[in-house]
Amino acid sequence: MRFDTQCVRAGISPDPSTGAIVPPIFQSATYVLEEVGKTKGYDYTRSSNPTRATLEAALAGVEGGKYAACFASGMSAVDAVLRTLSSGDHVVCSDDVYGGVSRLFNTILTRHGMSFSYVNTSQPELVREAMRPNTKLIWIETPTNPLLKVSDVEVLAKIAHERGIKLAVDSTFATPALLRPFEWGADIVMHSTTKYLSGHNQIIGGAVITNDPDFNTAMHYQQKAIGAVPSPFDCWLTLAGLKTLHLRMARHSANGLQVARYLEAHAQVARVSYPGLESHPGHAVAKRQMSGFSGMISFELKGGIAAGRALMNAVKLCSLAESLGAVETMITHPATMTHVDVPVADRHARGLTDGLVRLSVGIEDCADIIADLEQALVIAARAR
Repeated sequence: MRFDTQCVRAGISPDPSTGAIVPPIFQSATYVLEEVGKTKGYDYTRSSNPTRATLEAALAGVEGGKYAACFASGMSAVDAVLRTLSSGDHVVCSDDVYGGVSRLFNTILTRHGMSFSYVNTSQPELVREAMRPNTKLIWIETPTNPLLKVSDVEVLAKIAHERGIKLAVDSTFATPALLRPFEWGADIVMHSTTKYLSGHNQIIGGAVITNDPDFNTAMHYQQKAIGAVPSPFDCWLTLAGLKTLHLRMARHSANGLQVARYLEAHAQVARVSYPGLESHPGHAVAKRQMSGFSGMISFELKGGIAAGRALMNAVKLCSLAESLGAVETMITHPATMTHVDVPVADRHARGLTDGLVRLSVGIEDCADIIADLEQALVIAARAR
């Protein structure tokens, strides 16, 4: 099946008991055994649930992988992958990642003996230089959160495989509609299903997809042992959102490019980072490995923190919100919101300045989005 068909049909078949075209929600914690040691495949929802199994099959299908495991959040999915490592293991990680990932790595996993090196993974030579004898994983985001750096998945996969280790790609910003990491050699693909995959600001969730049966077994063991699993209802809502992923991502990408071009030409904006712009340093790589550029934009306002605060308080259509990837346009100030737990010196070293704004462009009429930004930028200019 082609991708658009997979979004609608992958992993889903009519309910065998009723013929329902929409998969039912199995809102049950417990399943009755036929006899001692004999089940119908389920015994307790923490271990497995039919609605979750349907979502896992659908996600594996749209991502082009063989297996998927769903978790209660994107962060619990990240944690599940890292828990396959051991004390003493080293990870090379993109230097621009979601602040929650930095928090997990630096304040929790380091206390359990793991170590991390952060490099600009859009420069493969820096990844090679960061490798150590005990390096066990390369973890990247592409495009990254929030600076939209683009990494060459194919090149980094080769670097990982030369050392006999895995490349894990957080593809939340791109989704399988725009980037297929397995086709470029990745071993693990992770998503925050909270974002574009579900797409409607209704659920919190995460997923890990792989082609490795042993790694998949490890992920499902994490589900059972840790218990960070999504509810059946959240799985059902994600399945509903997944059916329109291809349509939504086309609109997000079209709107994103228009808004990025508008911002790049605006006198109040110092710089814009959007992979679809020719001015983006990773544009050539993004154009080669992606079929679209998503709806995520970051831009630097002239006037720093004062202008940024004024802009955030002036928007009307754009929602001031922490999240991203939904049908509604959302705007975020990383320094005080998503990356507030990153130490100031580290944040500035990574390019997360006080005036940086992250914009998740929704699927509203683009003219309305731009009009809202225009009136807010006028107010921001007065605050300089």
